[in-house]
Formats: sequence, C-alpha cells, structure tokens
Amino acid sequence: MPGGSRDLTRLRIALTAFFALDGFVFAGWVVRIPAIKQQTGSSAGALGLALLGVSAGAVITMTLTGRLCRRYGSHPVTVVCAVLLSLSVSLPPLTHSAPALGAVLLVFGAAYGGINVAFNSAAVDLVAALRRPIMPSFHAAFSLGGMIGAGLGGLVAGDLSPTRHLFGLTLIGLLVTAVAGRVLLLQEPPVPADRAPSRPEAHRPAARRTGGRGLVVVFGLIALCTAYGEGAMADWGALHLQQDLAASSGVAAAGYACFALAMTAGRATGTTLLERLGRARTVITGGTVAAVGMLLGSLAPSVWAALIGFAVTGLGLANLFPVAVERAGALTGPSGVAVASTFGYGGMLLGPPAIGFMADWFSLPAALTSVAALAAVATAIGVCTRRTMGT
Repeated sequence: MPGGSRDLTRLRIALTAFFALDGFVFAGWVVRIPAIKQQTGSSAGALGLALLGVSAGAVITMTLTGRLCRRYGSHPVTVVCAVLLSLSVSLPPLTHSAPALGAVLLVFGAAYGGINVAFNSAAVDLVAALRRPIMPSFHAAFSLGGMIGAGLGGLVAGDLSPTRHLFGLTLIGLLVTAVAGRVLLLQEPPVPADRAPSRPEAHRPAARRTGGRGLVVVFGLIALCTAYGEGAMADWGALHLQQDLAASSGVAAAGYACFALAMTAGRATGTTLLERLGRARTVITGGTVAAVGMLLGSLAPSVWAALIGFAVTGLGLANLFPVAVERAGALTGPSGVAVASTFGYGGMLLGPPAIGFMADWFSLPAALTSVAALAAVATAIGVCTRRTMGT
C-alpha cells in the first residue's frame, strides 16, 4: 500500500485525471451525436433506440464491475475500463446503420459504466485513508472534463469529421491512461492506519447484519434524486426557457451552462463544505437549496430569474451524489458503489422521459417541479439518516 502522504497525493492526482478523462470523453461523444445521426441515416426513433445501448451497457456492467473490483482490485479494473472507453469512443463513426451504432454503443456504455464504479471505489478507499471528505473534488474534475470536452467538441465540429475527432479522443484517452494508470497499477488501494489488513472483510459482513445493505439502497435513492435533476436539466431546461419564457436560442442554451457551471463550482468547494457542515447537514442543506432553486427555475415569470434558479439548483445538487456514493462504498465496498451508481444512472435515465410525460399531462413548468420534489426527498432522507451518515 502507499507508504506516505506523497504516495497518497500522487494517487489522488491520478484518480482526478481519470475522473476528468471520463467526463471529457463522454462529452466529446455527445456533441457529435447529430453528425452520427446524419451519417447512419437514422430516424429520430431509430437513433433513440441506438442510444439506449449506452444505458443498457452501463447498467449491466455496473453490478459486474463491483464484483471485479472486489476480486482484482479497483485500480487495475479502472485502468482496463479506461482503455476500453478510449478505444470504444472511436467506433460510432465507423457505423452506417442504427443497429450497428447500437451495438458499438453497448460496448461504449459498458466501459463507461465500468470505469464509473471502478474509480469511485478507488476514490472511496482514498477518502478513508486521508480522513478528509475529498470525494466532491473528484466529481468536480468529471464535471470540468465534461465542460472542456463539450466546448472543444463544439469548436472542432466544423473542421474535423466525427471520425477524426473521436479518434483524437482515443489517442488522448490512451495517453492519459498510460500516465495515470501507471500510478494506479504500482500502488495498492490505501488502507487507513487504524484498520488492520483483515478488517475490510471482517467489517462488511457486520455492516450487512446491521442493515448496511438497506442503507446502501437508501443512499442510492439520494443518488437517483440528484441524477434525475441532472438529466432533466440537460434535456428540458433549454426548451423551458425558449418555449415558456420566449428566450432566444442562445439564452436558452445558457440555461444548462448556468446549471453545469454552478454544479462544478459547488463540487470544487465541496470538501470545505463537508468539513464545516458534515455529510448529513450538507445533504440536508443541498437538497433544500436545490428544491428552492428549481421551484424558482421552473415557475419564475422571467428568463433571468429562471437562470438564477437553474444556477441555485446546480449548487444545491452538486455534492449529493458524491456523498451518496462515498457512504455506500464505505458501508459495503465496491458493491455499494455499484448499487449507488446504478441507482444514480437510473435516475438520469428516468428524468427526461418522466418530465416529457408529465409535460404532456400538465405543462413543462409543472413537470420540472418534480426535480424540486425529488430534491426534497433527498433532504428528507438526509434528515432520517443523519446519525448513520455521520460527519
């Protein structure tokens, strides 16, 4: 295991690089979806079915990855998944039909889901060893990587074909993996000084006996509530501004940018917040702030008030997912991370279609208040699990 603070610092930097790479690669793929749609000649419905390959691959792989991490360790699994993610992102431009696209996206989704469980598991071990709540900083790196990937993708979209662009992401991904992966492969996951080598396996059955598995599901629900809001904001925020508040297309696009920037900032300062408030109060405060922000964002009569609401929502939701994954991993190891991640990904998938159905039944502003409702649910869970969640 790492021998001192210098090793732990190198490990933290390497894990941060993998989180950023994940967001960077995924965002780079997302901005090329319109071009891939045109290349494959897919209808909107056929493209939607093909895109389900990402979700299906991720959900199927998450549970399996938890088992692989327990058997082989989270560090080598992270490196292998990073290689697969980097290679598979270059495959979509090589397809010429929706079924073929769906097949390669199944592989891409499997790698994406796998690396999310693996590096979150590695991060949980590092958080325990450092005895500092640094999990939000890793997720801030993911958010920042996503913003850079989307911005860079938008800049090069007019000059580079999807094939060249995504192959470039492959080269960047393999380079980052070669450098950061060497650190992970040379170091075993750190173990806290007060924990004997045999304690992790001795501790986790006890966690199960005292309801640890049930608590993992509860923390997974917090992740679901958070990711539901992220998915809803990504897919429906701009439409709400344009359709309901008569915003221009440029201002409407800024809606999600406000949300994403605020979430990144919230995660970047999340460690300080957790050290001052503790986990329970961070979840309770964050859920409350997100609920208030989304009520403003969805029901405000003006564009600028809605934009402020979106930003406040991003700040509120920022640290809920990192706390939920860290607590689940602390209770039952990689399997807990897998459960919480699966719940979270499920929430991100559930959000957009749920908002769409509710918008048909009522209105889009009314439907978006469901984000506030689930943020309130996360707050309630934080209150009920205050003692268990710890400081």
